[in-house]
Amino acid sequence: MTDRHETGIVWFRRDLRLTDQPALRGALEHCDQLVLLYVDDSETETTWAAGAASRWWLHQSLEALGSDIASRGATLTLRRGPALDTLRAVIAETGASAVFWNRLYEPAAIDRDKAIKSALKDDDIAVYSHNGALLQEPWAVMTKTDTPYRVFTPYWRTARAKLHRQDPLAAPATIAGVEMDSLALAALGLEPTIDWDDGLEAAWTPGEAGAMSRARAFVADPVRDYDTTRDLPGTAGTSRLSPHLHFGEISPRQVWRLVEEAQDPESDGCRVFLTEIGWREFSHYVMFHFPHTTDAPMNERFAAFPWRDDDEAARDIRAWERGRTGIPIVDAGMRELWRTGWMHNRVRMIVASLLVKNIRAHWLHGARWFWDTLVDADLPANTMGWQWSAGTGADAAPYFRIFNSVTQGEKFDGDGAYVRHWVPELAALPKKYLHKPWEAPETVLREAGVTLGRDYPRPVVDLKTSRKSALDAFQTLKEAS
Repeated sequence: MTDRHETGIVWFRRDLRLTDQPALRGALEHCDQLVLLYVDDSETETTWAAGAASRWWLHQSLEALGSDIASRGATLTLRRGPALDTLRAVIAETGASAVFWNRLYEPAAIDRDKAIKSALKDDDIAVYSHNGALLQEPWAVMTKTDTPYRVFTPYWRTARAKLHRQDPLAAPATIAGVEMDSLALAALGLEPTIDWDDGLEAAWTPGEAGAMSRARAFVADPVRDYDTTRDLPGTAGTSRLSPHLHFGEISPRQVWRLVEEAQDPESDGCRVFLTEIGWREFSHYVMFHFPHTTDAPMNERFAAFPWRDDDEAARDIRAWERGRTGIPIVDAGMRELWRTGWMHNRVRMIVASLLVKNIRAHWLHGARWFWDTLVDADLPANTMGWQWSAGTGADAAPYFRIFNSVTQGEKFDGDGAYVRHWVPELAALPKKYLHKPWEAPETVLREAGVTLGRDYPRPVVDLKTSRKSALDAFQTLKEAS
């Protein structure tokens, strides 16, 4: 990039930070003054528009970003409308001759950005896009036959070999900004109109400072035991950085460097954690190369799978959404999700297995519910997770791998701390029956103050018979293929 511009636009999207911000750095180096712009173009989104929990987070994150920008002498301009129309309007108002942004990798975003880049170039406006979200571009890691990987392990082996040390970009001390008319943040209507977000407020601190604080706390100690504690939902053993990464309040490069600076990156805990960063990369990689997987199975034969689709299935799905399945570890996870906008990763796999295997509901039911309720609702990660659970996607668990919710609960929540916290009506049950209250004798239930069907529901499915039904359904698919 050699051109010099009097005025440039930095179009913030899901890169709501000032540190390690390639688009911002490029604009600062090549422009005399900047318009720092966020465009709410959600009304133009027809599929996978941001859910309620994500919109709540976005409001808080934009508020934090605006404050950070103001501390450097500039302002964040908020506009609403189709992105191209809005950019053209801002260009007309300011005389800007260049637009800078960091790339997104979801199919709809790629299509939109290509159209915008082409249109602006036709307007004689320079456009510069950067990688601010990933360690590597999706097209940079291919097989020896120049085809995309479908399995994580060989992908990550190749990707790690290509990684090279890069220092995160420093945040600017000052920014020469252009003053413009801006919508008030509240005018974007991102926050809920009903009072349900107090649990989110208690659990999270959105924004760049909150992201860095959480990252530093994690790498200072918990990451050392990540390989053993990450599967225990009753223990604070995970980073909880996923929403911060999704909204770009911190970059994966920053997280990687923090681990290297604080710990031995080759220790078991650090190695496993950094591999999880690799899984995040792989989810974006798969969506880039296989964009149809947002709504269709990657394994095409599952297009004919006999998912349940009747009134009884709808009832079971609703019970799952509400955390009223009668299976304690599942209900604990679904209630944690509703209350905090987040769910422990091990529990995500357990609740997903129950929905797509035992209830035998289409994985899109789960993907859409997570999309609306997760503060870290990320289309690549959400899609990969649900297709993995359903056995339909890249590197997926085979369909016949069906988690037993009881044994999973007993193994990973052995002391019952997680279930007792989120399903308090069962808190007085002895450990022996906590994960399977339907097996408890009436005297034990009575002493614990539990009447099944009144205080806590009976299971919506029998785990053993529903497992057999799932395997029978899979067998019909195998025979047809």
